[in-house]
Amino acid sequence: MFAIRNEETALDIVQDAMMRIAEKYGDRPVAEWPMLFQRILQNAIRDSYRRSKVRSLWTTLLSSFSSNDDEDTDPLETIAAESESDGLSTPHRQLERAQLLAAIEKEIEKLPPRQREAFLMRYWEEMDIAETAAAMGCSAGSVKTHCSRATQTLAAALRAKGIEL
Repeated sequence: MFAIRNEETALDIVQDAMMRIAEKYGDRPVAEWPMLFQRILQNAIRDSYRRSKVRSLWTTLLSSFSSNDDEDTDPLETIAAESESDGLSTPHRQLERAQLLAAIEKEIEKLPPRQREAFLMRYWEEMDIAETAAAMGCSAGSVKTHCSRATQTLAAALRAKGIEL
């Protein structure tokens, strides 16, 4: 079983699970709630781990291009800004950054429209699964599938170009 080490994240997961049980199973007998809550909580924890795993994959890939620790900055904007204004970097390094940024953008553009839409909403816009599903007009399961396929496709395409994640 997974353990959530960040207290705030753990509290958010429990709160979300409580809201789900109240919204979806409020009409069920109270005796059924403990088992339902346990299942909902386990699923929420798994979702949290999957989300953090994918997010850390992309954060790791792009973090090497960011010189500051500000979490609110867009990695693609940071790479572009550094390549334009970094007086300390060599022309060779600027060229490498520009090429990497172009490769990432090109591979994102190649994704099927629904995968690209789900991927950008989830990982660039940091929308949660429910928000993304509502915006796309599909189920949460479809969002998860689109994001998973997009991530796998992008990782394989970048690896094929010699970009290690």
